[in-house]
Amino acid sequence: MTHSARPSHTEHPVALGSFRSWLRLLRDRPRADRAYIPRLSFVLFTTLLASPLRLWERIRYGRAIGRTAIHPSPVFIIGHWRSGTTHLQNLLCQDKNFGTLSTFQAMAPGFCIVGDKRIKPVLAKLARKRYPTRLIDNIPLAFDAPQEDEFAIAGLSPLSFLHTFSFPRQASDLFGKAVLFHKLPEIARRGWCDMYLRLLRKITWIRGGRRLVIKNCAHSARIQTLLELFPDAKFIHIHRNPYEVFVSTMHMHTTVLPRSQLQDIALDQIEANVLGFYSRLMEQFLADKPLIPERNLIEIRYEDLERAPLAQLEGIYEALGLPGFSDAEPDFCAYVESISDYRKNAYTLNEDIVAKVNEHWHMTFKEWGYDRIASSPQVEVNTGG
Repeated sequence: MTHSARPSHTEHPVALGSFRSWLRLLRDRPRADRAYIPRLSFVLFTTLLASPLRLWERIRYGRAIGRTAIHPSPVFIIGHWRSGTTHLQNLLCQDKNFGTLSTFQAMAPGFCIVGDKRIKPVLAKLARKRYPTRLIDNIPLAFDAPQEDEFAIAGLSPLSFLHTFSFPRQASDLFGKAVLFHKLPEIARRGWCDMYLRLLRKITWIRGGRRLVIKNCAHSARIQTLLELFPDAKFIHIHRNPYEVFVSTMHMHTTVLPRSQLQDIALDQIEANVLGFYSRLMEQFLADKPLIPERNLIEIRYEDLERAPLAQLEGIYEALGLPGFSDAEPDFCAYVESISDYRKNAYTLNEDIVAKVNEHWHMTFKEWGYDRIASSPQVEVNTGG
């Protein structure tokens, strides 16, 4: 059985990215399956069509952005996908002292400045009509809301985790290069660093020089490179019950793939990718964690953040030496109240899932103290975040 549902050929998460980056990506990847040629053509057309906008933005704002200094101690929110990183980012970004990447900036990183007044409202209207909430959960879709910067990276570079959704049959190899930087030539890694610094300078310029809060799950395995760029970077690692993470991540993959894939893939291979990505991501993080100065890292549980968000936020500010918690507290409270009726997705946890998580993600139970389930009847779990 293959995963090949096709909602539309005229949508793709990196459809507004760099045409040149797509050509570089295609140079190293096998061809798209015949059925997905219309989608690939659409992506190449839209990225090429937007090229003049990207050029104009570089001409108009390139010098100012190039002179912009990034705060030397950005805050990185890391952790595996579906572990609560979005919830934590949305909370922290209520603090007006922080700057962050928006959804539109992530979708159109090359022309987000020149496209802000006219293009963004049109795209936002179309998106809200089709998708009032994010596809993977019930969080409202807003173009000005904080977003994971891996979307911007995917629009600017062939080295991004998100490209695994376009070429799922090569996902394992691409994950190794784009996330772990394994067997990646040093010149390619330095090119990625240069691209990333340009992106962060642009966002810093847009946000008036404020310290950035950056959410990116793939960064969990890029600690060494991030510390080279920002030796005093702050890291918040959020983790979650692994059984819930698995079912929610499977839902993410089977939801995103139909809107991204250029190849068919068997459902059991999707599952193998999910199991393998988690292990490789967390193993790399655990290996690199000692590189982070103790004062610059805090690890929290999603379950604790959900139960007592203000207490967890205060603990983050204190542990990382971040100023301004008291001033931001009213905004934190207002946001928590605004999402009080949010309802997470619900899934069934069965014995097969339990067995696979126990086998492949055993390091989680030891490292973060989650209870291992020996056997399980049908159990319903909520997996938002």
